[in-house]
Amino acid sequence: MRFLRRNADEAAETTAEDATAEVNPADPSRTPGKGRPTPKRREAEGKRRGPVPPPPKTQREALKRARGSKVSKEERRAAAVERRQRMMAGEDKYLLPRDRGPVKAYIRDVVDSRRNLMGLFMPLAILVFVALLVPMPAIQQYATLLTTFMLLAMIVEGVVLGRMVVKRVRAKFPKDTTRGLSIGWYSFIRASQLRRLRVPKPRVSPGDRI
Repeated sequence: MRFLRRNADEAAETTAEDATAEVNPADPSRTPGKGRPTPKRREAEGKRRGPVPPPPKTQREALKRARGSKVSKEERRAAAVERRQRMMAGEDKYLLPRDRGPVKAYIRDVVDSRRNLMGLFMPLAILVFVALLVPMPAIQQYATLLTTFMLLAMIVEGVVLGRMVVKRVRAKFPKDTTRGLSIGWYSFIRASQLRRLRVPKPRVSPGDRI
């Protein structure tokens, strides 16, 4: 009871002080009271945002609200198509980190301006697979022999191409710190892909001077 009485006395004193501050506005040393309690942050935000909508009454209404607040499937599909088109066009912002930068763009142009034997790697792999399905030892033997020679030729061509590209990159970008092995490997991977399947698409034609 003593604590309750004390709290009541303190509240009365506080009210009296506020009233005195309002009654004596001429005193410049005291800030006059607002005359109303300060609203809480949650209440202020609620007034700015407007009334809270009532909860959904049925499951169908809840699903309808959830679908309305999310991006539709058509919009996501359109955004994905746009990103794909920009990536295929070679816009640096939409490329993978391994393909970004002027150095990588120059490497792609150098590789795409040449006709490489390594571009037949994927058709050769399909040919070997089909030959293994044919129940004729002679065909399998010739296919294996042809594949061996082709792979050796591709490895030699990849080494020569990598050294050539590294030399040209060093001459055009003297301040670039990319390792020569990384440049050569990137060139090899680019050249071993079919031209129509390369990402991004080639900007130059075979035989163009870079």
